[in-house]
Amino acid sequence: MEPATLAIEHLLLRMRGLNRALHAAVEAQRTAAERFARPGLSSLCVTDEHVHALLDDVDALVAHGNGLTTTTETNLTDQELNVEQQLRTYAEEQGYRLPFDVLSESLDLNAEELVALLVCAAPEVSPAYSRIYGYILDDLNRQQPCVELICLLAASTAPERLTLRRELGRYGRLRLSGLLQPLAEASVEARQELRVHPAGLHFLLGGPCDTASLFRDRDEVILPEELELPPDVERATMERLSRLITDQQVTLVGVWGARHCNKEDLVFALAAESGIRLRRFQFPAGTNQAEIGQSINQSIQTASALGAMLWVETDEVQTPEHEGIRNVLVEALAVSNVPVVLTGTHPWRPVRLLESRRYTEFELVTPGFQTRKQMWLQTLPEVVDPQAGNLAARFRLSGTEMRAAVQLARTNVALNTNGHRAELFQHLETACSTVTRKRSDHFATFVKPKRTAEDLILRDDVHKQVLEIAYFFRASALVDEEWGFGRLAQGGGIKVLFTGEPGTGKTLAAEVIAGIIGLPLLKVDLSRVVSKWVGESEKNLDTVFREAEESHSVLFFDEADSLFGKRGEVQHGTDRYSNLEVGFLLQRLEAYFGLVILASNLKDQIDSAFTRRFHVIVHFPLPQPAERRRIWNLAFPPLAPTENKVDFDMLMQLNMSGAAIVSAARTAALLAAEENSSTISMGHVVRGIARQFHREARILPPAALGSYGSLLQGVR
Repeated sequence: MEPATLAIEHLLLRMRGLNRALHAAVEAQRTAAERFARPGLSSLCVTDEHVHALLDDVDALVAHGNGLTTTTETNLTDQELNVEQQLRTYAEEQGYRLPFDVLSESLDLNAEELVALLVCAAPEVSPAYSRIYGYILDDLNRQQPCVELICLLAASTAPERLTLRRELGRYGRLRLSGLLQPLAEASVEARQELRVHPAGLHFLLGGPCDTASLFRDRDEVILPEELELPPDVERATMERLSRLITDQQVTLVGVWGARHCNKEDLVFALAAESGIRLRRFQFPAGTNQAEIGQSINQSIQTASALGAMLWVETDEVQTPEHEGIRNVLVEALAVSNVPVVLTGTHPWRPVRLLESRRYTEFELVTPGFQTRKQMWLQTLPEVVDPQAGNLAARFRLSGTEMRAAVQLARTNVALNTNGHRAELFQHLETACSTVTRKRSDHFATFVKPKRTAEDLILRDDVHKQVLEIAYFFRASALVDEEWGFGRLAQGGGIKVLFTGEPGTGKTLAAEVIAGIIGLPLLKVDLSRVVSKWVGESEKNLDTVFREAEESHSVLFFDEADSLFGKRGEVQHGTDRYSNLEVGFLLQRLEAYFGLVILASNLKDQIDSAFTRRFHVIVHFPLPQPAERRRIWNLAFPPLAPTENKVDFDMLMQLNMSGAAIVSAARTAALLAAEENSSTISMGHVVRGIARQFHREARILPPAALGSYGSLLQGVR
């Protein structure tokens, strides 16, 4: 049996109970008409005989002539329940779940809400239901499912009907999830007509649908099963505060701190400890204050009706251009008693709110190295102590981000590996980078490190200095936070300056360091960052730094002298703004907790204020003959068809940078491929070198090539 057939069979089976309820409701309506001497609805063209004929039609639709017994209950009979179980078992054997069961479980619907779903779906199955609804409601102009009809069919007493009426209202699960939609605004709630969402009906009839994302209350926050308080918040404090919130002695809580300080976990714990639901207010798109004010009021009303706490993130409204929105938000919150929690990077304390609300706040600090390490051990018990320390040193994640990374890592382990601990840790490193990686707003480019320390050919002492930078960064959390050296230092993280001639390996070294640490390299595109408009460059740079902080990247500025140049005397109007730009960079560089690498061909052009802040300065010299030979060897991959025709002993005598050597070797390969040559010969290599010298505006004398000098004849 096909899945769609199973779904339809199950839906028709469930509708048998609805049909019995309709029979009882029609009989009650007929009896009432006789009691008050009203001849049914004959004046509206529906006689008693007509409605019974309609009932026969819908009974035949779902009965299939199996002689099932009739009852006035909406629940299924024992015989029908057995049939349902057989359908369910057969579907499970086919790897399929019945749509009605999926919706019931995902939305946690009770029996009355399931009847409501059937009542609204029935007219889509057969138009006869609409005429029956009109007869029961004593008005053929009301043939659509409505709250009054559902309450009449699904509940037997007045208190039960009033309870169900509340559940079918705009604050009930069926309406908040969007599974049931209002057709139009009714004058009274009892007359509100409802329909099943088209995608929901499609799903009930056996079609595909992502019910988890489509039918859910988008503002409802599902609390994590395991919650950890931020390290600077005591459990006793949280318990006292939850009691005060329950007693309405505290109605407004502020939670402030950097993005990695577990603000979300504190909000989750506060809602869980207080035993109340948590709803997030999401600012609508656009800047229309009237629409935003309406959205805010609706969110407050919904939270009030559900007895929930409203969570408002304030970072996006703290900018000057959002002053009007802030005023609307403040006024709406000030006149409400709904418990509200505000979160943000920086505190936001409008006097109007503090005067009208009972307020308390938490200013959280970013968890230290040992705290982050313990968080990893608690979140993922499979991780051993050294691995947790490694993760804590490299990533500053909130509890929510840690849980997301762990879930992603477990998924990848199940998909790709045998689930060993070492494999889990390997996937966890990748998952952390995936969770933290955000879009760079076109001002920087993510580089996934591929080249290793073996690809970096430098003088031994310089090579050692470069690799030390990676080890310094890994140890910086321990040294600064646990050993206390960060107390006297300005800012955090590691700042590095690379200097040297073009092509000496500065960019490659930055990539190698990022690879050793296990973080992506965020390479800043200065052409897109620097703007001629006053203040725009600073905004772009702030975006770049924020992106690097969120993604835990190694931040790399190439040609840094153009941005970090010396400040000069103010002789023109633009000089003042240039100096302000440098001052902003100084502040932002100092505050950045990660690894920043600046590369410059002109060390003397870097402002001395920056130089004082560098922990490591490495000068990259031009390669000497021994290094040049190693670079030439690396420049021709093992698969390259050289067949020992390249004279490395001669080539290493040429004074060329590493980048120039790699470029010349690739040009030689392109020339060989163009000629359909089976090998890359010295003739191709010489021509590649000549073109490289020409690009650098240098002269290549034939004598420099020794016995291969004659190959230069006719080369351009």
